[in-house]
Amino acid sequence: MHFHTKQVNMLEGPLTGKIVRFAIPLACASVLQQLFNSADLAVIGRFENATAMAAVGSNAAIVSLLVSLFSGLSLGSNVTVASLIGMKKHEEVNRAVHTCVALSLICGVIICVLGEVIAPQILKVTSVPANVLPLATLYLRILFFALPFLIIYDFGSSVLRAKGDSTRPLYVLFVSGIMNVILNIIFVALFHLSVAGVAIATMISNMFSAFTILFFLRHEEPEFMISMKKLRIEKQYLKRIIGIGAPAGIQGMVFSLSNVIIQAGINSFGANYIAANTAALNFETMGYYVINAFGQAATTFTSQNFSAKLYDRCKRIYRIAIVIGMSSTFVLSMIFWFGRAPFMSFFTTSETVMKIGYIRLMIIDNFELLTGTYEIPGGCLRGMGHSVIPAIITMIGSCVFRVIWVSTIFVSQHTLPMLLIVYPISWVICGTAMHIAYFTMRHKLFKQA
Repeated sequence: MHFHTKQVNMLEGPLTGKIVRFAIPLACASVLQQLFNSADLAVIGRFENATAMAAVGSNAAIVSLLVSLFSGLSLGSNVTVASLIGMKKHEEVNRAVHTCVALSLICGVIICVLGEVIAPQILKVTSVPANVLPLATLYLRILFFALPFLIIYDFGSSVLRAKGDSTRPLYVLFVSGIMNVILNIIFVALFHLSVAGVAIATMISNMFSAFTILFFLRHEEPEFMISMKKLRIEKQYLKRIIGIGAPAGIQGMVFSLSNVIIQAGINSFGANYIAANTAALNFETMGYYVINAFGQAATTFTSQNFSAKLYDRCKRIYRIAIVIGMSSTFVLSMIFWFGRAPFMSFFTTSETVMKIGYIRLMIIDNFELLTGTYEIPGGCLRGMGHSVIPAIITMIGSCVFRVIWVSTIFVSQHTLPMLLIVYPISWVICGTAMHIAYFTMRHKLFKQA
C-alpha cells in the first residue's frame, strides 16, 4: 500500500499561491502545537494553582532551547532532500531520506539519556523559586522522555515538506493535539496528577505523531519510502545535513539560551510574573510561527530553485515571503492585542496576572512582525546553502545583545518593561544585519553562477 500525494512543482509556474499553500499548513501546524501546549497551561491553571502553573511555565524556555537544536538539524534534512529534488538526483533522494530518519533516532536517544541526568541542574541555573522547583523538575524529567518522539516527527515532517507536502504533518499534529487535550483533562481533572499528568499526556501524543509520520514514510512513493532495514548514516548526506542544520540548530539553541536568561529575570519577580508571562508568551509565539512558516517556505522553495539555477525565481520567493509573512503576523498580533482580556482569561482568572500579561503583549506581541526582517532573508540564505551567516548574525544581534542588556541595563533598572523591551530592539538589529548579508551574498552567488 502506497500513499501517492501530490508533489508541489516549485520550479515552474506562479509562486505566490504555492508559497502561501505551503506556508499556511506549516503556520497552522505550529499554531496548533502552541494551542495544544497552551492547553497544558490552561488545564493546570484551571484545576491546580499558581505554583503548578509556574512549574510548567518555568520549563518553557528550557524545552524551547532543546527543541530548537534538533529542529535546526531537521531543517538541514529539509534542505538536503529539497536540493536533491531540484537537481533531479532521484536515486540519491531515498538514501538521503534514510540518513535523515536514522539521525533522528540517534538524536532522540541522546537527548533522552542526557536530559534525565541534567534536568535538576538546568532548573537551578535558571533561578526557579524553591517552592516551584520540585514540580518543575518532575515535569521536565517526564518531558525528556517525550522529546525523542518529537524529534522523529520533526525530521520525518521535514522530508515530506521537502517535496511540498506540508499538509499531512498538519493533520498528524491536529489529531495528536486533540489527543493531548483530552488526556490533559483526564490526567489532571480526573486523576489529579497535576504537572505529571500534562507531561505524560504530551509524551503519549508525541508518540502518536512520531509513529504516524514513520507509517507515512514507510508507505510513500519509492523515491521517499523508508525501510527499517535500510536505515543507515551515509557520510555525504550527513555532512550536508550537519552543514546546514547544525548552524541553524545552534542558532536556535543559543537564541533560546538568551530567552532562558530572560526567563531567569522574569523568575526574579515571583510566581505571578512567571504565570503572566507564560500565558502572554503563547500569543506572541503564534505570531512568530506565522513568520517562521514563511521562512521555512522560503528555505524549501529557494533550495529547489537555487539548485536548479532559477535565480529570478529565488528573488521573487524572497519578496513574496517577506510581504505576506510580515503582513499576516501583524494582523494576528492586532487580533490578540484588541482581544487581550478574553484571550488572557483562558489561562487565568487573576486580575493581577492578567494585567502583568498585558505588559508583555504590548511590548512584544505588537512588534512581532519585526521577526520577519531576519527570518525570511535568513531562510533564503539557508536555501542557498549558507547557514553559518544567519546563525552568526542571530547569535550576535539577538543573543549576545540580550545577555549584555540583562546584565547591565536590566540590573540597573529592575522592571519588567525594561527587561522585555530588549526583544524588539534586538529584532531591529538582527533584521538590519541579516538584510545586508542576504543582498550581499545573493549578489555574489548569482554573479558567480
